[in-house]
Amino acid sequence: MDSEERFDARYYERYYKNPRTRATTPQAVRRQAAFVASYLRHLDLPVRRVLDIGCGLGWMLGALQNEFPKARCTGVEYSTHLCRKYGWTQGSVTDFSARAPFDLVVCHDVLPSLDDARCRAAIANLARLCRGALYLGVLTAEDWDHCDRARTDPDVHLRSAAWYARLLGKHFQSVGGGVFIKKPAAVTLWSLETI
Repeated sequence: MDSEERFDARYYERYYKNPRTRATTPQAVRRQAAFVASYLRHLDLPVRRVLDIGCGLGWMLGALQNEFPKARCTGVEYSTHLCRKYGWTQGSVTDFSARAPFDLVVCHDVLPSLDDARCRAAIANLARLCRGALYLGVLTAEDWDHCDRARTDPDVHLRSAAWYARLLGKHFQSVGGGVFIKKPAAVTLWSLETI
């Protein structure tokens, strides 16, 4: 099945809208956004431009707009269905470009849908798009045994956390909780915050 056909109305009904089968809830996404925003405020990292690439139904984008009301928030989505329904900019994490980088880039549950070569290209592109922080959510091979498989898309490429860490480490410093700071860090990071 073509990737564009895969991410149709049925996909989002199953994994996002139906309370019996969805992988997350709007409330959980709001908690994620509050965490990310609080952490970036703690680091004194200004957020004026936000990109959510693979923004789906826009839950995270809306929550981040509430957290950073003066920021310009941009939603990019691969799914033709969602772009038509919500008006997102259509694009792919592998090659979407912007005139200027973003203070915060969000990419959640996107990379496992890509094969290795496209995932490498996506990580390099995330580095080009980001000038401050990246919030990344990725299902890894280590996570597969612990996730609720009835609520998790099985049609993914499972790679180790070490595989991702090696590629991300070229461009970003992990500060925990899925938050990465673009190298060289524009903020002071203590050693224990980065292990």
